[in-house]
Amino acid sequence: MTPTTSAPVTGTAPVSADYRLSAGDKLRIEVYKDAQLSQAVQVRPDGKITMPLIGDIPAVGRTSTELRDAINKALSEGDFLADPTVTVIVTETVPQLVYVQGEVSRPGSYVMVNGQMSIMQALAVAGGLTEFANKKDIRIYRKGARGVQILKFNYKEALDSVKEPLALQAGDTVIVK
Repeated sequence: MTPTTSAPVTGTAPVSADYRLSAGDKLRIEVYKDAQLSQAVQVRPDGKITMPLIGDIPAVGRTSTELRDAINKALSEGDFLADPTVTVIVTETVPQLVYVQGEVSRPGSYVMVNGQMSIMQALAVAGGLTEFANKKDIRIYRKGARGVQILKFNYKEALDSVKEPLALQAGDTVIVK
């Protein structure tokens, strides 16, 4: 994957508190009055699940409600069911991790609490920045559908900002130079 660089980021809009699906999560999908479509599935490493009649559906990053709506839409549009009633139940989750390395006291992988963690929280759980850290050029590597995106973060600016700190996503790697 070819890295792409974006503009410096110091804050983002608040993130929804709803759990977002990630690879490895186990789901139970129930289609009311259709036992053949109801099944247990696991979100694949490529972020999708496979459903009879409709094939692959992206699941990673969606809430269970968003996935339910996508399945409903696909079943309705495909003329498979006139008015499907679908329920998506998360039966098992995998830990959502972020990775912090470089000039921090305790580099490593850290579990996101309730699927959420800001860049400031990640730096705090990693023991803070060392005296040699470049506080103006912290980078977040984020894997996406179009490759790896590199977000730049300025710690010094963030300390003086009233904006929400940058929200990390599961799998992000924070590198402090």
